[in-house]
Amino acid sequence: MFFRRKKRLRHEYDATLIQQLEYFKQNWMNQKTLLERSVDPSEEAKATLKIAELKYFYMFREAKQRQAKVKR
Repeated sequence: MFFRRKKRLRHEYDATLIQQLEYFKQNWMNQKTLLERSVDPSEEAKATLKIAELKYFYMFREAKQRQAKVKR
């Protein structure tokens, strides 16, 4: 009885984690494309790209540690 709720909550949080992971990946790719197309990128733009990359990889490691699966 108690384990059903735990399993259901885990699936809900895993789904949220996967959605956030996809969002951060898209954000990182958009920043990367913007920086590549820029003629003279500023230091702030480079720092923003690095932050977006670090956020994505942090979420990726978290999903890998939790063994979250993408349902297709």
